[in-house]
This record gives sequence, structure tokens and C-alpha cells, in this order.
Amino acid sequence: MFIETEGTPNPATLKFLPGQAVMGDAGTIDFIDADAVAGRSPLAEALFALPGVSRVFLGNDFVSVTKADSEDWEELRPQILSTLMDHFVAGHPVVAEGVAVTEDATAPEDEEIVTQIKELLDTRVRPAVAGDGGDIVFRGYRNGIVRLTMQGACSGCPSSRATLKHGVENMLRHYVPEVVSVEQVD
Repeated sequence: MFIETEGTPNPATLKFLPGQAVMGDAGTIDFIDADAVAGRSPLAEALFALPGVSRVFLGNDFVSVTKADSEDWEELRPQILSTLMDHFVAGHPVVAEGVAVTEDATAPEDEEIVTQIKELLDTRVRPAVAGDGGDIVFRGYRNGIVRLTMQGACSGCPSSRATLKHGVENMLRHYVPEVVSVEQVD
């Protein structure tokens, strides 16, 4: 098994590509710290057991790992690669059953707008954000406000607020006139 490593716009985060599905079509999941795992992902637990791992994001076909500021990639990267290799070769599950991100309930009158927003996010935004080692997840829509969560490398990236407000908000407002603004939620 060969695992590729890529940098991301966030210098504290590296993207690891194992050459196979990580979450596949199950979506993505962002573990903001070791306490957030709590039996939800054997892979995230193994990564958080490494000293210096501060955040783990599981994408479709990649894993983004964020290190603590005090750590050095030269020492941490080989440990992460070894942990990923051991996990995938052993065939362990990535996440426990039923683990997912929830979104707010959609009002019946907003269903068509929400469908348009999700389609735009899936086709125009998420592929670009995944290329940088993260994801953007729809959390809800109400009264013209779209609620999104930036995950993975994007959550701590200095340019994530600009991406959200200037890029995503402007694009959504252009294609979906009902959208007034976009807000980040954790």
C-alpha cells in the first residue's frame, strides 16, 4: 500500500491519500479533538493516540491531520503514515455505524431552495475544498441565511472566513436570490 501526502493551505495540516475510500459515500466527519472521537472512529482514535495530533478529518478518499503548533512534521508524518498503513491493511472500520453530521430541519417551503444550495455546494464548492484537505458541510437554511461548517484543513485555515464570505456567499447569492448571507457554525 502506498499513501500519498499533500500539503494544504493550512501549514498545520497535511492531507494523506491512501489510494482507497476512507469515508466513501458516507460523507465526511471532522474530529476537532480527541474528546470528540469517543468511540466513533477507530481510525481517528489511533491517530489521536500519536503525540501532537490535534485534529483529524475523514474525507471521501483522504485523511487530513492537523498537528499541534509545538510539533514538527518531520517527526510526526512517518508516525501518521505508519498508523494509517496499519489501519487500512488490517481492514478495520474507519467509523462506527451511524456516525454522521446532522443538519437543521428544513421548512417545507424552503425545500426547493435547499436542494439548489446543496447542488451548488456539491458541484462547485466541495470538490475545490476537498482538494485543499477539507470539506464544507450544509447545516441548515432559514430566513435567507445558509449555515455551513468548514471542516478539516479548512477549519483552521487563515483564509477560510474569506472563502466562506466572499467566495461561497457571493456564488450562492448569484445563483439563489433568496440567499441573504452565509454563516459559519461549529
